[in-house]
Amino acid sequence: MTLPVLRALVTGNPPHRIPQTEVREAARALFPRMAARAHMLDVFGNAQIETRSVARPLEWYAEPHGFGEKNEVFVQEARALTLRLAREALQRAELAPGDVDAVIAVNTSGISAPSLDAYLIEELGLNRHALRLPLWGLGCAGGAAGLARAADLVRAGHRRVLYVAVEMCSLTLIQGDESKSNFVGTALFSDGGAALVVTAPDVPGPPPLLTLHGGYSTLIEDSGDIMGWDVVDDGLKVRFSRDIPTLVRSMMAENVAEAFSTHGWQREDVGTFVVHPGGVKVLTAYEEALGLCPCALNPSREVLRNHGNMSSVTVLFVLEEVLRKGPKGKGLLSAMGPGFSAEHVLLEF
Repeated sequence: MTLPVLRALVTGNPPHRIPQTEVREAARALFPRMAARAHMLDVFGNAQIETRSVARPLEWYAEPHGFGEKNEVFVQEARALTLRLAREALQRAELAPGDVDAVIAVNTSGISAPSLDAYLIEELGLNRHALRLPLWGLGCAGGAAGLARAADLVRAGHRRVLYVAVEMCSLTLIQGDESKSNFVGTALFSDGGAALVVTAPDVPGPPPLLTLHGGYSTLIEDSGDIMGWDVVDDGLKVRFSRDIPTLVRSMMAENVAEAFSTHGWQREDVGTFVVHPGGVKVLTAYEEALGLCPCALNPSREVLRNHGNMSSVTVLFVLEEVLRKGPKGKGLLSAMGPGFSAEHVLLEF
């Protein structure tokens, strides 16, 4: 069986970088009733985020914007960011644009039709017969699912796959909406993108960064209310429900064991875990459920601290951070998102 390999991984952000302390003060003015409630502003410190990147200057978010205007910003910024990152990823992979066999584009924070993959084909001069696979609605799980689908496409005969993920979660802020979900989203959400090249192992190019052994997907029953968007006149309004850390503690050990068993792996053989940092409590729950040492998910915490929660993109930033440390052996990349679902990808460094 062909084992696809990762040839390049590039991440990036839009230009406006904002300290969490400034976001906290802006939230005090934007949401006076929520800010007046005891301990509500503590969410900005408890999130353990120091800085974030967003699509527009902070003062832009203080003004009301309709769905159409927000989405126009999404399309503009998502196109610019993915174009830059995809071009660099192809260069690192030593791959000519015309040789790309398939393009995957993952996002959940904006709408683009034609989809972003069509834009990249036009602007980069990619193969016009390349398979196109836009994936929308997977939220935070999308980064893991997109990587698994890229590997699936290589196994199916598409030997050179360009995969991009991009999110502008800051644009989902609803000005004047003093719901708890909107307030918490203001403390967490940020913007970023990633571009990856996945190929068959015999495609000429630089040494592989890792090998992809397979994925494992789980849609948790009766869980559609846990996370998602409500579409309102002002845009995509975030919905949080139930206790995600408790869910992780209750099901993740068994779910990961099933993922390993499907591919003939044993838990003791896996030493590296690349986990989407949905929040510090979620990371702690992962460590407890999987019996990891408290430092095992430090790359996830580092990304959360420096970038916030960029939805699907975040776990790819974590993977980049892990790769810098030169891991060896087997690993697992994991993320959870709307559905509610869990997505795992088995890696070998």
